[in-house]
Order: sequence, then structure tokens, then C-alpha cells
Amino acid sequence: MTDTLTTHHLSAEPLTASAFEPYGVLLTPMEDGTPFTAEEAVLDVSNGIPRFYLMHLDDKAPEFVRVTRHLETTQTLMAVGDVEWTIAVAAPGIEEPTLDDLRAFRIPPRTAITMRKGTWHAGPFFAEPSMDFVNLELDDTNVSDHHNHRLDDAYGVRVVIVGE
Repeated sequence: MTDTLTTHHLSAEPLTASAFEPYGVLLTPMEDGTPFTAEEAVLDVSNGIPRFYLMHLDDKAPEFVRVTRHLETTQTLMAVGDVEWTIAVAAPGIEEPTLDDLRAFRIPPRTAITMRKGTWHAGPFFAEPSMDFVNLELDDTNVSDHHNHRLDDAYGVRVVIVGE
């Protein structure tokens, strides 16, 4: 079916706290002993058993036909290693995101993101053959809290992130 899809290009932009704010927060290294911050307060894994693990991904070229959201938990992601990666997002609270709702961000090395509950996302994407990511969500997020919206079915497109 992907042969019949139109390609929709989505430009990746640099990650800034203000640009990412509708979707979540970015976390960068801070000195030990730094007081608790508002950015950290976005984290919410209170609706189940937290799962903190290293997620291994292979061959994640920057294209997708589906976005996903988790309504019961925030999700925190950070690449292992000194490598940039990309994620596409749409704001929480949207029942079915349109192509205009999507934004893509380049996540620099040594930076984590915590996505708000309900943030639509696709990725992480990267140029390496494989990468590992620190992932904090709930133990059953991918089973009972994995809500998808098919952009190929809704709009006849596959989204390709450019400017990585």
C-alpha cells in the first residue's frame, strides 16, 4: 500500500524548551544538588507500575504512517550515547491529529524529553543502523495504553522528516 501513498514532508527543527512546551519538557544535564524544577514535575507514572528500561531499536529511518499516544502516563526518552535523534509530535487533547498538527524536533545528545500524557508521537528516528534509548513509561504502556492514528488511512500519506 505504501506505493500508492503521497509523501508529506515534515521539517525537523531544533529542540528548544519553548517550542517543545505544548508536547512536554526537555531535560538537560544539571549539577548534582540542583533543586527540583518545574520541568521535572511533568513526569507522571502514578497510574501503574513504572518501567525504566533500555530500549533497543534497529533501522529507524525518519518516515512514518502512524502516530501513537499514551493517555495514562508521560513518557521519557533519551538516547544512549552522543548521537542526535528525531521525533515527531502532535499536541495532547487532539482526538485525531491532522498533518498541520505535526511537528518534528531534532533532539541533541545528552538531552531527554518527557512527553505529556496524550502527546501524539512517532519515533524516535535516527541515522545510525541501531540505537539504544532510556525509556520511562508504565509496565503495560505498549499493551493497554497504546492508541494509534493512521495517517495513511486518514490522509493517504506517509510522512518523511527532512532536515535531520
